[in-house]
Amino acid sequence: MKELSGKVAVITGAGSGLGRELALSCARRGMRLLLADVDEPGMAETVRLVEEASPGTETEVMRVDVSKLEQVEALAQRARERFGGAHLLFNNAGVSCGGPLWEHTAADWQWVLGVNLNGVAWGIKAFVPLMLEQGEGHIVNTASAAGWVYAPGSGIYNASKAAVVAISETLYFDLKDVGADNIGVTVLSPAYFPTAIVDAERNRPPELADTAPMTEARRLRNERVRYAVQRGRISAAEIAEMTLEAVEKNQFYVFPHKKIKALIKARAEAADQEITAFDTLADRK
Repeated sequence: MKELSGKVAVITGAGSGLGRELALSCARRGMRLLLADVDEPGMAETVRLVEEASPGTETEVMRVDVSKLEQVEALAQRARERFGGAHLLFNNAGVSCGGPLWEHTAADWQWVLGVNLNGVAWGIKAFVPLMLEQGEGHIVNTASAAGWVYAPGSGIYNASKAAVVAISETLYFDLKDVGADNIGVTVLSPAYFPTAIVDAERNRPPELADTAPMTEARRLRNERVRYAVQRGRISAAEIAEMTLEAVEKNQFYVFPHKKIKALIKARAEAADQEITAFDTLADRK
């Protein structure tokens, strides 16, 4: 989708981090915005920043829990009613929790997979029919380097992001199967960068509260992830701009951190040897 001015962008997870920067990048291109998040104060701040940077941007906000299909369907209906459609969908909302796999509770699995996996699935289910009807569109699914190479202590997150990669590749070919060549797909796979995902617990539903024990293994892993996120060398703003440029070029894969592609190749070599699991952190422990 080369020309974005005047088009409608729908962004989940728009209350902070990458979602906020995507909103700012879309606004700079003259797009109209429909922002979704469970973080209403965060969305209000995103709107303020958008108006400050790109005065006059037409913006609508809606509180949406992307793990709930009916709420994502309501978001699509809002896009239709307010803007007449949706041209660019960012399935971007994401959460994480850390620790050894056997220590996670059922609530941990339900929360992370609900947002990271179902949020993408429901976005596709709710918005692709609208894009097919209007004859154009583009979907950006936020995966992660964790969708390709798997660090310890992030099992649920890894599983959810690997699924996002699989869904994105499948969606690309499903659209080809029905001749929908005017609907593009991009899968974004960044490594660590400064973002609020390390504080995702602030938006965790009470009914899915964290009850897992804070063991030493979990504490150390959480500290390491927080350190890596805070020291990320590429900013959310840079990643957002890379993503919009990819949409304009109809680019499928986006790896902001180029070193990840070398790790993917190394993982493929490990799989070819069939001896041991590939250690993503082999040189950094």
